[in-house]
Amino acid sequence: MAVSRIIRSQLRLPLDNGVHPTSGNVIIKVKAFNNVKTDATADQLYDVAHALAGLQTLPLYGVERSDSSEISQN
Repeated sequence: MAVSRIIRSQLRLPLDNGVHPTSGNVIIKVKAFNNVKTDATADQLYDVAHALAGLQTLPLYGVERSDSSEISQN
């Protein structure tokens, strides 16, 4: 049976950088933070993201987590 194990995690903060003048689409700028603890909960990351958003000049558009996993045979 194969087993998946998270080996790397990243916290991504999409920030609202305005509206494109011709298309009207929202322009997103992303700040990424590497080396996030792989066992961090969604609540913990959400709280950290909002604390970091207060240090940004652009408003927070969302909160994302990106995980990389290693799959191996057990």
